[in-house]
Amino acid sequence: MAERLLDRPKGEERALRLRRRGKRDSDREGQWAESIARFLGTPSFILWLTLFVVAWILWNTLAPENLRFDQWGFVALTLMLSLQASYAAPLILLAQNRQADRDRVAAEQDRQRAERSLADTEYLAREVASLRQALNEVATRDFVRSELRALLEELRDEDEDQPAK
Repeated sequence: MAERLLDRPKGEERALRLRRRGKRDSDREGQWAESIARFLGTPSFILWLTLFVVAWILWNTLAPENLRFDQWGFVALTLMLSLQASYAAPLILLAQNRQADRDRVAAEQDRQRAERSLADTEYLAREVASLRQALNEVATRDFVRSELRALLEELRDEDEDQPAK
């Protein structure tokens, strides 16, 4: 470990560490953004946001005027919801982009798997065809018996043709 630190200038080692950390942080930030985007699409988020907006509206319409914190006709509520939407939109787009990347990788892997399956199937088909050809060339039991019978008959004929001793 000490040798590794001494074989490079100090600034270079730090730059390498920062570059490596940047990649990991980017991935971690992407995961964080996806988790937020997933939460924004859940019924519980919609329920909590609805409860928050209803409470805000009720408080600012029913509370005494000196306790209301949105004095100008829900302008602050509108600004808060706009701010939330302005942060949610890029997070959702980031999550969609990451999902598209994952889908692209999965599609490429599926394509490669399909190509391998096709190649394996073609190889097996060629093997089956060669086995069929080999079996056609192999002598069957009936063929061998008929050849042996023919030879036996030839030998008998030769034996009959020869004079007895």
